Amino acid sequence: MQVRFTADRPEGAHTLALLVPAGSGAVDRAGLDAVHAPVLRAAAAAARFEGEAGGIVEIFLPGTDATARRTLIAGVGRSSDGVTGAEKAGGALVARLLTTETTLVVDVSALEGDRAAAAAHVALAATLRGWRHDVYRTKLPQKQRPTLGEIVIVGGGEGAQAAWDALRPLADGIAFTRMLVTEPANVIYPESFVERCEALRDLGVEIEVLDEAAMAALGMNALLGVSLGSEKEARLLVMRWNGTGEDGNPPLALVGKGVTFDTGGISIKPAAGMEDMKWDMGGAGAVAGAMHALAGRKAKVNVVGVCGLVENMPDGRAQRPGDVVTSMSGQTIEVINTDAEGRLVLCDALTWVQRRYKPGTIVDLATLTGAMIIALGHEYGGLFANDDGLAETLKAAGTASGDRLWQFPLGDAYDKLIDSPIADMKNVGPRPGGSITAAQFLKRFIDEGVKWAHLDIAGMVWAAKPGTLHDKGATGYGVRLLDRFVADNFEG
Repeated sequence: MQVRFTADRPEGAHTLALLVPAGSGAVDRAGLDAVHAPVLRAAAAAARFEGEAGGIVEIFLPGTDATARRTLIAGVGRSSDGVTGAEKAGGALVARLLTTETTLVVDVSALEGDRAAAAAHVALAATLRGWRHDVYRTKLPQKQRPTLGEIVIVGGGEGAQAAWDALRPLADGIAFTRMLVTEPANVIYPESFVERCEALRDLGVEIEVLDEAAMAALGMNALLGVSLGSEKEARLLVMRWNGTGEDGNPPLALVGKGVTFDTGGISIKPAAGMEDMKWDMGGAGAVAGAMHALAGRKAKVNVVGVCGLVENMPDGRAQRPGDVVTSMSGQTIEVINTDAEGRLVLCDALTWVQRRYKPGTIVDLATLTGAMIIALGHEYGGLFANDDGLAETLKAAGTASGDRLWQFPLGDAYDKLIDSPIADMKNVGPRPGGSITAAQFLKRFIDEGVKWAHLDIAGMVWAAKPGTLHDKGATGYGVRLLDRFVADNFEG
């Protein structure tokens, strides 16, 4: 979808959307002429429209040449809503017009405050809400095919283009994550995930890949144990972006769980809904998308992203319940349930990045537990941290970005639940507190003095219904969160 900014409305036939703030007389601020204003005012009254963020009133107004112009009034809410209101308006407009119009003109002239920022966030929302992955839909009916190819935003001022240029890399990173998460498991598996990420080299990202032989030499038996039953070889993908130009290890590491398909292994999942497990690599997808966004905007940060990539399948070589594996850290793990595989992947990835780069802060992201969806539904990602200051900065970034987080406790009482009678630990505890004991497992692999946060995003990477910035399917959750976290805490 092409986006451009102009000072004046273009000539010719096009669909027009006028953005207005909330409050009494919202429609009157749209700047319509005396002939058309009463008609639209009546339509707004009938729809009880008061400029609420994302609210829309639509009407066809007669033109001077016996034609009718499709005209929409879209609300951005109150000033306290900030750019979120503009995003809700942009997303709602595209959701309504994506398959019916070719060009949309959006006029933000009636808005108060920073119209350049509002215009840029309308563009961001329109781009994200219009994202679709129709690659495999060969018989899509014509009326269901996207037609909206251009959005012209009017009245944002001279700073609108620059504001959008700053946001576009974020949109590209989110789209990259969505692509990875959406592709089926016969297309995206550990090796092909790496191949897709090779494109980041063009942005200046350094890529390193460890194959199974290299990981075996390092003792990464927890990660490799998950991969035993699959014909697809595991990979450890390392992406480094150094936008500071300074030598030395990166202070921040982002680590993602990349189980490209999860059958549960020998502890096999029920058949119903198993197809959803193609997105069990959503944490790795978010890390890759965040690295794409950071490099795309030339972020002044030194950061490394690590993705543990495996496929969890059952066959005669697959890991069994009751097996004991030795992790790269030297700690031993009794595998009680092979469907609790994500933590086995992450623990070796966490150890590797600490030994290799010695980061001061680590944030891992994983679709780790179904228990997290039971606890939070699809509204928040779960947050666990060994440092209160880190937790607060992540929550703040989540609130600011819209990728919201809710913090859960850690503690010795939970930690004892994963003690094993024959090994250092077992990979699952009892059913109560399942997300917490999973986090406690990961915490055992964090070195003293390292600030660490674990984000359980099981309920957030895939949506069963459309949202403000996404259709059904992959959401791209985590990319905005990490981008904002880096901008607020690691860039000067």
